[in-house]
Amino acid sequence: MPRGVLAWHFRPSHKDPSAGCIDVHAAHPHSDRADACVPNPPDERKRIVSSSTDAQPISIAQSTPLNSPSEVIAASLVGTTVEFYDFYVYATAAVLVFPRLFFPAANHTAALLASFAVFGAAMIARPVGAVFYGHMGDRRGRKATLVASLLTMGIATFCVGLLPTYGQVGLFAPLLLLLLRLTQGFALGGEWSGAALVATENAPSNRRALYGTFPQLGAPIGFIIANGLFLTINYSLPHPNGSAMQSDAFLSWGWRIPFLFSSVMVVIGLWVRSRLAESETFSQARSHGAIVRIPLADTVRHHMRAVVLGTFAMLATYVLFYLMTTFSLTYGTASSDADPAGLGIGYTDFVLMQIIGVVFFGLFTVLSGPLADSMGRRRLLLIVTAVIVVFALMFPLFLNGSGSGAFSGAMAQAFLVIGFTLMGFTFGPMGALLPEMFPTNVRYTGSAIAYNVSSILGAALAPIIATALWSAAGGSTWMVGVYLAVSAALTLVALIFTRETKDLDYNGDLGLEARK
Repeated sequence: MPRGVLAWHFRPSHKDPSAGCIDVHAAHPHSDRADACVPNPPDERKRIVSSSTDAQPISIAQSTPLNSPSEVIAASLVGTTVEFYDFYVYATAAVLVFPRLFFPAANHTAALLASFAVFGAAMIARPVGAVFYGHMGDRRGRKATLVASLLTMGIATFCVGLLPTYGQVGLFAPLLLLLLRLTQGFALGGEWSGAALVATENAPSNRRALYGTFPQLGAPIGFIIANGLFLTINYSLPHPNGSAMQSDAFLSWGWRIPFLFSSVMVVIGLWVRSRLAESETFSQARSHGAIVRIPLADTVRHHMRAVVLGTFAMLATYVLFYLMTTFSLTYGTASSDADPAGLGIGYTDFVLMQIIGVVFFGLFTVLSGPLADSMGRRRLLLIVTAVIVVFALMFPLFLNGSGSGAFSGAMAQAFLVIGFTLMGFTFGPMGALLPEMFPTNVRYTGSAIAYNVSSILGAALAPIIATALWSAAGGSTWMVGVYLAVSAALTLVALIFTRETKDLDYNGDLGLEARK
C-alpha cells in the first residue's frame, strides 16, 4: 500500500466503549482483514493520534449520537418554552392583575412595587433550585432532572390559577402567591442549565453555539404564547374599559386561564423529555469515575472563578431582558398624566408592539449561534455588550413621551425592536458559553449557579430598581438607561477576563484534572 494512503479510524468497542478498537475496514476496505477490529487500549489510541508522519490527517470516527437532532431540539426547546411561558404569564399578571387583586393599596406605585417584590422573590429561590437540581443533574443524569424541574414548575403555575384573592381570604392570598412564586423560581433554577446541557452535549463540536440557541428560543416563543393568550382572552371577554383590560369578567376569572392552560403544555413537555436518552457525555463521565459526591463543593473548590465570571457575563442580558418585558410594559401602559408618567399606550396595543419586538428577539437568537461558532462566543458578546451600553444611554431619545401619539408610538416600537434584537444577540450565545466554562462532572451545577445568581443581581432587582428610578426621575427614563449601562459595563469587565471556549474539548473534559 502506498505511503500516505492509510488512515486509521477509531470506533468504540462493544465490550468496552472506553477502550475501542482500530477498524481496519474503515481505513482500507480492500484489505484482507477488512472485517477485523484490533483491540486498542486508550494509551495506544493516543499514540496513533499523535503520530502522523507521512500520513494523511488521522480521522477519529464519532459514535452515532444517542439522540437525533430533532429529539435534542424538541427536548431543549419545549421545556424552556413551557418554563418561560409560566414566567411571562406571571410577569403580565404582576402588572395587570395582582396589584389590584392581591396587593390592594391606596397608592398604585406601592401596590405595583409589592407585586414586583413577589415577582423578584422567585429569583432568590432560583439559586437554591440551581444547587438542588444541579446536584441531581451531575449525580443522577440530565434526563430525570429535567423531567422533575418541569413537573414542579407546571404544578406551581397551575395552582396560581386556583388561588383565592385578597378580598376572599385577606393576607393569606399574597402569602400563598409568594409560596407558589418561590416554587416557580426553585423549579426554573434547574431548568435552563439542564436544557442547555442536553443541547450542547449532543451537538457537533463545531455547532455547539447553534445547538445552544435551541433552549434560548424558549424565551421568545414562551413570551408570544403567553401574551398572545392574554390578548385572546382580552378580545373574547366583555371589555367595557377598552384596552385597559380591567373588565369584571377578566378580573374575576379570565386572568386564571393562562395559568391553568400551562398544564397542557407541561404534559407535552414531559412526554417529549421522557423519550430522551441520557447524555452520552454524562455517561462517559460516570463510566470513568468522574462523578463527584457533592458537585456544589467541587464547584466552589475548583471552579469559583468561572462561577463569578459567568454570573457577571450574564448580568447585562438579565437586566436588558426584564427592562424590555416587564418594565417596558409598565412604562408603556402608564397614563401620560400619572405620577410617574408613562406613554399612555393601551395594553393591547403595547403588547402587540412587544410581540413584534420579540419576533426580532427570536430571529437574532438563532442567527447568533452560527456567528458565535465562527467568530467565538467572547468576541461576539464583547461587541454586543458595548452596543448595549450605547443603546442604554439613548433611552430618553426613544421614551421621552413628547410629541404626537403616533410619533411616540413609533419611537417606542423602534426602542422595542432594537432592544429585543440586542437581546437575541446577547442571550443566544449564553446557551453555549456558560456550560462550556465547566467540566462535565460539575457542568450542571456550575452553569446553573452562575445563571441563577445572576438572576438575583439582574432579574430580581431590575423591575424594582427601574420602577424606583423612573419615579425618582419624575417619569423620565434616563436613570433607567444609566442602570442598564452600568450593568453592561460590569458584563464587559467579566467578558474581558473570560477565556474563549469555542475550540475547547467539551465532551472530553470530564473534570478529572481539577481533582488531581
